[in-house]
Amino acid sequence: MSFYTQDQSIDTNDFYLPFMNLLTAEQVEVISKNSNVVRYKNKDVIFLQNTRTSHIMFIKSGLVKVYKEGRNGKVLILRIEIPNNFLGLMSVFGHDIHQFSAAAIDNTEIYFTDITVFRNLIKENGVFTMKLMNVLSIEGLFMFDRLMSQSHKQLPGRIADVLLYFAEKIYRSPAFTFPLTRRELAELAGTTKESFIRTLTEFKNDKIIDLDGSIVEIKSIKIIKTLSELG
Repeated sequence: MSFYTQDQSIDTNDFYLPFMNLLTAEQVEVISKNSNVVRYKNKDVIFLQNTRTSHIMFIKSGLVKVYKEGRNGKVLILRIEIPNNFLGLMSVFGHDIHQFSAAAIDNTEIYFTDITVFRNLIKENGVFTMKLMNVLSIEGLFMFDRLMSQSHKQLPGRIADVLLYFAEKIYRSPAFTFPLTRRELAELAGTTKESFIRTLTEFKNDKIIDLDGSIVEIKSIKIIKTLSELG
C-alpha cells in the first residue's frame, strides 16, 4: 500500500460517514477514535486483490478506480468510486480477502476504520446495518448491469455507456475531463485501446461529442442514450 501522508487521529467533529445520524454519540466517538485519514496521490495503490481485509474504507475526497486482475495480466475496471462512497464494504459482510484492487486516480483522502470495530457497530445498530445492506444491493445491481453491457452490447453501445457513466454518475455534467488513460478507459469498456480510440473518434466525426485530448463534451445526449439503449 502506497501513501504519502497519514493522520493518526480524527477529531469527532470532523468525522463523517453516510447515515451517521443513525448512530449514537457514543458509537460515533468509538468509530472516529478507531479511524484515521490516509492521503494518496494519483496512481497510488490503496489495496491489492487477494490481500487480507483489515479496514473498512470511506472516500472523503478524490476518485478511486476499482479493478479486477485476471489471467495473463488482463485488467477489467469495475467502477469508479467518488467521494462519500465506501470501499471494501463487501468484505464486512462477506469474504475477508479483497476480491479486487483499488488505486487513486486523483489526489484522494480516505478514512480507514478498523474492521472489527465496524463489525461490532453493525451488530449493535440494526437500522444502520439495513442502510448498508441497501448500499450493497445497489452496488450489486450496478455490477449486473455492467456485465450485461459488456456481454451483450456492441462496441458503440459500450462506449456510450462509458460516456454516460462519467456524465451522469461521476461528474454530473455533459462536459468533463477523462480521469483515466485511453488504456484504462478501454479496460472500463471491456475492449482494446485501439477499438476505444477508433469509436471515440467516430463519435467526434459524427459530431456526437467534442473531444480535445482528454476533454470531452457530449453534444447530443439523446444520441448517446439511444446508442446505449440499442447496444
